[in-house]
Amino acid sequence: MSENHQNSKPSVERELKFSLGEMNELRERLGELEAERLSTSQLEDNWLLDRDGEMQRTGCVLRLRNDGQGAVVTFKGPPTFEGGVKIRTEHESRVDSLEKMQNLFESLGYLPVRRYQKMREEWRLGGVIIALDHTPIGDFVEFEGVGAETVARRCGFPEEAAEQRNYLGIYDDYLKENPEAPPDMVFP
Repeated sequence: MSENHQNSKPSVERELKFSLGEMNELRERLGELEAERLSTSQLEDNWLLDRDGEMQRTGCVLRLRNDGQGAVVTFKGPPTFEGGVKIRTEHESRVDSLEKMQNLFESLGYLPVRRYQKMREEWRLGGVIIALDHTPIGDFVEFEGVGAETVARRCGFPEEAAEQRNYLGIYDDYLKENPEAPPDMVFP
């Protein structure tokens, strides 16, 4: 999640993502490090929008999210990597109505193409946001911000083990092994 929620000013997202074995162990470690818990677990419902495959071809993301506190629209530029750290430009802003934004994007030709859900709990240590994500296919942790590599390492996650795929890339690989699973990564 971007640090620029309240305006549309672009930021640079620096993120590491890891598969997580035991969420309670990480919570304990965050407590030992005196991290601040920002939120309890909340459902995030995400829709990716695209127009004739344009976003997918360019490696960009156009997303609408309902996070329990309202709606957020996000555009992410194509990613680059420094080691395990994914870096991309991000424009993100809260909006009054998810439905109105869906209608606006649909009128511009951007239609929902994928959907994914997760239960997200957020912590902060210094300038780094730590997101504990429970998804329909397992638990993950994301470290985001300047110094994300250092905080990840302090929590027992080496940078070279970082996941390079986004959630839907992980889910696409899951679908190959589980073809009976629903096409979108949503809770039953």
